[in-house]
Amino acid sequence: MIRSWTAWRQGALLAAGLWAAGLVFAAAATPVPPTSPEARLIQVYRLVQAGRTREALEQAESLTRDVPNFQLAQLVYGDLLLVRQKPRAPAEDLPPAAREQMAQLRREADQRLAALAERPPSGALPREFVELPPSSRHAIAVDASRSRLYLFENGRHGLKLVADHYVSVGRLGVGKQVQGDQRTPLGVYFITSRLDPVQLQDFYGAGALPLNYPNEYDRRQGRTGHGIWLHGVPSQNYARTPQSTDGCVVLANGDMQQLLRDVSPRTTPVVISQALQWVTPAQAESGRAAARHLIEQWRAARSSGDPRRLLPFYSSQFSAGGADAVDWARTVEKDLRAAQGRATELKDMSILAWRDKDDLLVVTFGLVLKGQRTGQVKRQYWGKEGGQWKIFFEGAIG
Repeated sequence: MIRSWTAWRQGALLAAGLWAAGLVFAAAATPVPPTSPEARLIQVYRLVQAGRTREALEQAESLTRDVPNFQLAQLVYGDLLLVRQKPRAPAEDLPPAAREQMAQLRREADQRLAALAERPPSGALPREFVELPPSSRHAIAVDASRSRLYLFENGRHGLKLVADHYVSVGRLGVGKQVQGDQRTPLGVYFITSRLDPVQLQDFYGAGALPLNYPNEYDRRQGRTGHGIWLHGVPSQNYARTPQSTDGCVVLANGDMQQLLRDVSPRTTPVVISQALQWVTPAQAESGRAAARHLIEQWRAARSSGDPRRLLPFYSSQFSAGGADAVDWARTVEKDLRAAQGRATELKDMSILAWRDKDDLLVVTFGLVLKGQRTGQVKRQYWGKEGGQWKIFFEGAIG
């Protein structure tokens, strides 16, 4: 058994991506800080691909000494030590659990290496980020197919990609439907709070950022469950393999600390996608203009004070807080009477798009009546019915 294990680990070095490394090393730059453990591991791959195995071994040894809980680095280091040995018994002699663990580590290596070459197009954004106000200083997008989280900073010129990190998702993949299915949900969410490590068990590592799963669209689809977080790893680990969580999105503790420092609860959107679709600035502007026009039509109808103009924007399947479409019609009429003909202004508007079996818009804004300085923060969920956009949920969130 020891001889089989040794031989299989030797082969795992190549299977983990060292032969494939030549396909991705043409990338212009490593997309992670050069001193990070991930960047150091990638440099080991570069050295092996260049035939500089002695230097690769030295750097791998240094990495495992500095980050002893980086399991993939330990595997690569061990394989480099064994690379001169001849192949022996086949991998099939390994216990099933060991084979599965090694397969996960190979996939982790593949995902980390692919991040070098499969870079987002320059200047492009995920299509879900239609519009973000200045109050949303950051935005997060997760691409489950690439085991990657992208962090954007929102500045004077819009969103800019500032960092990306390897992540782990659910054991059974993505597309959460029910409590306990060990899948990570897909959709558009918001960070609701920040949890420091002193509030948590060591299992959550550097801390956690809970998400508002299930959102109103999830509930409309009958999806159940709760407690979906972005969080770190236990102190004895550096990272987890690509599919190894109960549904959360999990980062290395150093990467999680960056998120905890940078992002703000309530205003930071988080998109979780099977595979992100990146759009050019021109494409993004086209979608933004169409969404703005739709919301402006709703705002103008509300400002008119006429329920007959406003109510057609709402779905016959509307529901919110136990109210159905009939109850909501009464609420709308009451709100319009209270407004006394004053125009409605929308402040700090956020528009997020989503598409799976339905098209969806999640719109958040401050609703302020003309002459007032403040108002309620509202969130609307829009879906298409018969080709027309309709609001199926509207509620105050602050």
